[in-house]
Amino acid sequence: MISDYVKGKQKFNYPVSIQHGIMLHRAIDAFTDSHDTTRHIKKYFQPRYRLYAGAFTDIVYDYFLANDPAYFPNEEQLMKFTERCYSLLQQEQAWLGPVFGKMFPYMRSQDWMYHYRFHSGIKKSFEGLRRRALYIPETESAMEIFRTHESDMLPYCHDFFESVKKFSIHTLSQLEQS
Repeated sequence: MISDYVKGKQKFNYPVSIQHGIMLHRAIDAFTDSHDTTRHIKKYFQPRYRLYAGAFTDIVYDYFLANDPAYFPNEEQLMKFTERCYSLLQQEQAWLGPVFGKMFPYMRSQDWMYHYRFHSGIKKSFEGLRRRALYIPETESAMEIFRTHESDMLPYCHDFFESVKKFSIHTLSQLEQS
């Protein structure tokens, strides 16, 4: 969760287990960016959002994962997972850093992770991206692109989730052996 807020060698300021998490997150990001599924989904967003197409695609992945019955057979399972994540983050609050540390209470109280399951949650995520980005004037078009092509994107995501899961297990194993 904190990897995007830890720059360069700052990762060495953390315990080894958190360093491994940061490195795993970065490896997953690189894997995701180079995956055929990502390139395919980005094509829907690129004409309108250019370099930000990947960020919109990441949010789309969150939606499909939250709705994937292979990982979360029902809403209760997703809710238990998100509550466990928030609880673990709360326990490690000292390591969250200033930026994520400020954001975390809002994330938890508004249950962002659970709400990825809904179009309304994705819309809020798109808007959050717009607020942080310099060159995204609006996100209504992104929502329309997503709604229009949601059923086209779905089959690609199932394959992606299985491949990123295998990659993650292998990469974490390598990190723990080093």
